[in-house]
Amino acid sequence: MAKQIWKPGNMVYPLPAVMVSTGDKKGNQNILTVAWTGTVCTNPAMVYISVRPERYSYHMIEESGEFVINLTTEKLARATDFCGVRSGRDVDKWKECHLSAKKAQTLEYAPCIEEAPVNIECKVKKIEKLGSHHMFLAEVTAVQADEVYLNEKGKFELNKTGLLAYSHGEYLGLGKKIGTFGYSVKKKADRRRKRGKK
Repeated sequence: MAKQIWKPGNMVYPLPAVMVSTGDKKGNQNILTVAWTGTVCTNPAMVYISVRPERYSYHMIEESGEFVINLTTEKLARATDFCGVRSGRDVDKWKECHLSAKKAQTLEYAPCIEEAPVNIECKVKKIEKLGSHHMFLAEVTAVQADEVYLNEKGKFELNKTGLLAYSHGEYLGLGKKIGTFGYSVKKKADRRRKRGKK
């Protein structure tokens, strides 16, 4: 199989396409779409987002030390794209996208997006100035989950929300389930148990 060699670049796809809600100490609020985001630690729960310093929301996060990662769905695809290509300097994204700001439980300035199925409240612990993007390393201080997606046993069925992904310039639905965590090992263990019963 022949492969081309390209210059260094970001090719880790797919990624979550999330809307990050922010606020400054003067009461201004904004939303920006971020794909450079992820989990970095379980205990304590920590995440990161990487943002260009010229983005309108950058200084809000820098000043307040807060932001909310709002998971997006296929129904929120248009709003997700809009909040990534329009600047809060020029337009009220909340109004244009018909999104509602909800008070966070643990944050003072950054609101949650009511329409998102999950809101991850974050407090910045460190800013790494890496180059084109600066990374905000943050601790998760609370998670809000929409009760609509709780099943009869009280389990939160996140994968039924229609989560949105971003890959190489395109927004995608997650598609069909092909396995669960540990299924590759479980199949082998089940076969061994069945053989042992014979």
